[in-house]
Amino acid sequence: MSAIKHHIPDGMLAAYAAGTLPHAFSVVVATHVSMCAECRSALHAHQSVGGVILDDTPGISVSGHLRGQTMALLDEPFRPAPTYERRGIYPAPVIAALGGKEPEWKRLGMGVRQKILSADDSGIVRLLHIPPGQAVPDHSHNGLELTLVLQGSFHDELGSFGVGDVEIGDEDIEHTPTADTEMPCICLAATDAPLRFRALMPRLLQPLFRI
Repeated sequence: MSAIKHHIPDGMLAAYAAGTLPHAFSVVVATHVSMCAECRSALHAHQSVGGVILDDTPGISVSGHLRGQTMALLDEPFRPAPTYERRGIYPAPVIAALGGKEPEWKRLGMGVRQKILSADDSGIVRLLHIPPGQAVPDHSHNGLELTLVLQGSFHDELGSFGVGDVEIGDEDIEHTPTADTEMPCICLAATDAPLRFRALMPRLLQPLFRI
């Protein structure tokens, strides 16, 4: 893997450590952290600070009823969550989001394919498969978009992005991401609002493809 040049912002790492980041963005952050030693170290620092704050926070008294409910939950049998390992180009957080299965791609047009991993009111996270040399339609954003490269690379008005790099798009950015020609570009992308397309056809297809 080439050196990672584009990282998760520190404030977003802090929100992830605190558990306040929306799920779609958390999947991207977890995946990037699994690939990036620099951000993994920064995340550990935020988690350590959070632990110190908890240790210094005064305790709060609770009712006997709430205490009893809590103790009853602790007595229930422990059911560990499934664990997943990296598979090919897909880091463990992506494999977990896929439920351990291979992605079932849905065609978007121009050879571009997607697999939606999760969607709720706070955002959507998806895999994108873009053929070599293919451009994604020119667009801007109604909110925040994180795009993490898992295979290949792409370039746009903001620069070039390779494996492990994260591009951050917001309302002030308009761009035309284009896969480089060496191989298909596979990305993990999360959004908290629909994109804004210039061209008519992408706008008409937005409700169908949830983009």
